[in-house]
Amino acid sequence: MARYKSHNMHPVEAQLVAYNAREIEPFMRCFAPDVRILNGLGQVVLEGWQAKRDRYAAAFANEPNVRCTVIHRIQHGDFVVDHEHLTGYRDGSEKHAVAIFMVRDGLIAQVQFL
Repeated sequence: MARYKSHNMHPVEAQLVAYNAREIEPFMRCFAPDVRILNGLGQVVLEGWQAKRDRYAAAFANEPNVRCTVIHRIQHGDFVVDHEHLTGYRDGSEKHAVAIFMVRDGLIAQVQFL
C-alpha cells in the first residue's frame, strides 16, 4: 500500500505516488468521474473514470516495473505541468513526456500528454 494520505497531498502528486506504487485504487481516487485524456493535438483519446481505470489497470499489470520521475514541475492556479521521465519498461526503453493536468474541485479533471 502506498504510504500517503491523499487528502493531505495535491492530487497530481498523489496520483504520481500511486502510479509509481502501481496501485490502481489510490491512483483513481485522484481523478474526476468525467476525466478526459487528450493527446498533443488536443484530441480526446480517453474519456471517463471507468475507461481510465481500465486502461491504467492493464498498464500496471503489463508493465509492473515502470516508474515515473518528475524532472520539472510548474504549478499555476488549477494547472500543473510535469516533465516526466519514465523507466522500467520490459523492453528496456525509456520515455519522456510532458503532462498538463487541470484540477477541478480537488480532482484531476483533464490530462493532456505532449
